[in-house]
Amino acid sequence: MSYKLFFLLFLLTNCLFSQVNTVEWEPAYKFKIEDFQGSKTAINKYIDKVLVLSGVILDFEFQMSNVEFMFTKNFNSKVSCTFHKDAAVIMAPDSLEAKRLITLVKFDFDLSELYARKIRKELFQNKKTFSDATFFQPYFDKMIAERNKISSRVYLETDFGNKSAILEKEHEAVKKELMEFSDFCKECKPPKNRNKTN
Repeated sequence: MSYKLFFLLFLLTNCLFSQVNTVEWEPAYKFKIEDFQGSKTAINKYIDKVLVLSGVILDFEFQMSNVEFMFTKNFNSKVSCTFHKDAAVIMAPDSLEAKRLITLVKFDFDLSELYARKIRKELFQNKKTFSDATFFQPYFDKMIAERNKISSRVYLETDFGNKSAILEKEHEAVKKELMEFSDFCKECKPPKNRNKTN
């Protein structure tokens, strides 16, 4: 699958989802084939090319008055990393191949949470009292582009999860970095001194 096609598919998963059938990121979430509820999901021997759409979405939403916004520094709860079952698709010839793709999606989910934490950190460190409501956009765009680049590289280097040793190494690196950004989980309060963050 080409690099451009992968990004087109990634963008489509960001648009086609249901708010009801979502899972917030959590470290121990175990994916099952049944989680991939996109209409194209299929596992049968006639499939000759595998396909995976992760259904993972990073989002930043807030609703507050101008006064609230002015004095808010912690936006951790406003940045979400979610898995949308209705947008998640796996096409594979057998269950073994499907399990490999699921492992790849788990990596993608954790990678996306890592970048959600990086976004939260950027917002925390760069929000000023008189910042306007669009201040976050450059940080958000930068982090999404970086996340997409890493995700694409890992999908290609692991041959869509077939090279399990490479995928495991990449996943362990992401898990380690997640711990380094532990102050920026969705429910966490960042340290009061902005200069003491990672």
